[in-house]
Amino acid sequence: MTEFDLISRYFQRPASGAVLGVGDDCALTRVSSGMELALTTDMLVAGTHFFPDADPRDLGWKTLAVNLSDLAAMGAKPRWALLALSLPAADENWLAPFVEGFFCCARKFGVDLIGGDTTRGALTLCVTAAGEVPAGAALRRDGARAGDDLWLSGHAGLAALGLRHLRGEIELPEPLCRVCLKRLHTPQPRVALGLALRDHAHAAIDISDGLLADVGHIAERSRLTAEILLHQLPRLPDSVPRAIALDALLTGGDDYELAFTASPEQRLALARIAAELDLPLWRVGRMTKTDLAPRVQILDPEGKIVPWHTQGYDHFREALT
Repeated sequence: MTEFDLISRYFQRPASGAVLGVGDDCALTRVSSGMELALTTDMLVAGTHFFPDADPRDLGWKTLAVNLSDLAAMGAKPRWALLALSLPAADENWLAPFVEGFFCCARKFGVDLIGGDTTRGALTLCVTAAGEVPAGAALRRDGARAGDDLWLSGHAGLAALGLRHLRGEIELPEPLCRVCLKRLHTPQPRVALGLALRDHAHAAIDISDGLLADVGHIAERSRLTAEILLHQLPRLPDSVPRAIALDALLTGGDDYELAFTASPEQRLALARIAAELDLPLWRVGRMTKTDLAPRVQILDPEGKIVPWHTQGYDHFREALT
């Protein structure tokens, strides 16, 4: 099977939301009136972001989902994606389920695949995703304000526990093990939440490298201190030692939940959003002014700083295995 046979057989599909999709030198799109284009790209490398023997269908889903999570964090509606693949071989037994997972995610979130590239090499997957957000309405990292509440969606930390289980560092009981592995392999980008937050939040970020690390980006860009209140964090799994579960929540990545800031006046509106989406939203801290460098602090119920030994995932310091 040639490169162009591979593209034609697996990736050339109708793209009703584009002027021109797969099959030419460039794709053509038309941005809706009054909208800005949000663009993001993420690379997944075997042995760094996923195990080489990962289920290809799950991997297809995750390859797109992690990019849609970035769009969700900006309050952007996903529209289009480009996919670049480096493959050791044109293995149809691997490609068919990978494509199935990728397009399953694309259909769920209304995304058209409109182009990309393929080559032979180490297994590497790279998506560039594009979405639309009303002009001036994007949720930027530099938008947090002193006095804002700090919020976290969903159940952060479960994916990190799943990874530790696969590494043999811990042994998770059922059904928690199944839940954690599902969160790790097939994360759910919080697109609906991102859209709902446009009129309520000041800043947002998706949790890909850990809560402390990612909230630190909001603090840095907004020139504020983020205070995480230990007693307001989501409940930890009872069947996992507290220290391990807490570290997974604070520093584990791959959850793709959203952390965001909003004025305290928005608490009732956010409670309604949580109910409408059937998604828990946890008020885990606050943003405060600082005369020092922007930072993230963990505070105990008495307001004392709790030191933490790690901050989150670093691509040039850590490997998957």
